[in-house]
Amino acid sequence: MPAKRGDKDLFTKALEERIAQRGPLAARLRPQTLEEIIGQRHLLGDGAALRALIEADRLSSIILWGPPGTGKTTLAQVIANTTNRRFVSLSAVTAGVKDVRETVEVAQRELADHDRGTILFLDEVHRFNKAQQDALLPAVESGLLTLIGATTENPFFEVNAPLLSRSTLFRLEPLDDDDMRTLVERGLHAEGSTADDDALDHIINEVDGDGRAAHNSIEIAVALARARDPEAEVPHVSLADVEEARQSRAIQYGVDEHYDIISAFIKSLRGSDPDAGLYWLARMLEAGEDARFIARRLVILASEDVGMADPMGLVVADAAARAVEFVGLPEAGLNLAHAVVYLAVAPKSNRSTVGLIRAGKDVKERPAGAVPNHLRSAHPWERRKLGTGTGYDYVHTHEGAFARQEYRPDEVAGRVYYHPSPYGAEAEIARYLRELWGDERYDADVGPFDK
Repeated sequence: MPAKRGDKDLFTKALEERIAQRGPLAARLRPQTLEEIIGQRHLLGDGAALRALIEADRLSSIILWGPPGTGKTTLAQVIANTTNRRFVSLSAVTAGVKDVRETVEVAQRELADHDRGTILFLDEVHRFNKAQQDALLPAVESGLLTLIGATTENPFFEVNAPLLSRSTLFRLEPLDDDDMRTLVERGLHAEGSTADDDALDHIINEVDGDGRAAHNSIEIAVALARARDPEAEVPHVSLADVEEARQSRAIQYGVDEHYDIISAFIKSLRGSDPDAGLYWLARMLEAGEDARFIARRLVILASEDVGMADPMGLVVADAAARAVEFVGLPEAGLNLAHAVVYLAVAPKSNRSTVGLIRAGKDVKERPAGAVPNHLRSAHPWERRKLGTGTGYDYVHTHEGAFARQEYRPDEVAGRVYYHPSPYGAEAEIARYLRELWGDERYDADVGPFDK
């Protein structure tokens, strides 16, 4: 059997032992097996495709895409420890076309002389320019090299399409709170330390799913705890230690205040105060509030409180919510701030919300009524024999694409649910509806509960 990647000379082993003893906590605790990896269950759980390929040593070229600290390099190291193939690691920051060509030449000799394949781990693959990526392409396409590319950037934008099409893309997700707590506790144990619960919570809230950042925070906080109490046999990390390590003040709140703050946030936007909205947004972000929760509330507010007075409000709120998923914190805070200011200064209307409430009340309290005959969907045979679906006036045959006809059952015909407000775009909507229907039910001056 060919030698495994684990077969190393004495110098390499000695160097790795020194690094293990003196390196950063994140390097010292880097998992060596699949079982030691925390998180990424969708890729590495029992029965997951990537795990099966690694364990069977049948891995083909892949791109690992995810935020910093989610385990891309760790996963490559585990593959290096598992495979029977030769494993080569390059960084796109320092490697050039010459390094790629040398790797390809050695891979050719290794395959010809020893029937041994080669895996190339290319960290920061998005840093490779087109010429460098093109130099890799023939070897990846032929199978001479199995590429493992790691990137924090969207590979659809940063990796050449031909190279990407010959690789399987795997998305790594930020570690969730439970996984982060396991990782933080593992770090504390390795440092021979303990910590207050609020100190651990602050680390978890601050690092946004970045395992490396969590380990760095623990290492610094433990050093601060030792300096504060050098006589302690077991250093104990406090919230103050973590705050100093992270250079950030912990702003935390309980469940009740969580709801109070989001209430103040929404009411500030409803009240057209962008400065108050930005204050509450900053306070929530600083306290580690889930950005997706904030984004969801903005999407709701865009329809509930801005509505048709500015229909673009929902578009802006939805774009901010998508940006939260695509960009992530801290940068996505800018997108949330954009939406906060837009929604705060937009004209306000709750008439769509009130209209839905009114319609729902009629649905619950009045007879349902059958769909009017002329609005039914019918087969041509039914139209000929039964007259079903006949009588519908196709609006596009009329000037202005409008034909006056009844669109509801008799039981609720003429009931008014939507009264446009006199604010923003809704004033023009009211004028348009009055021109179409020729009655007063769309008078913009009528309040939502006046009729």
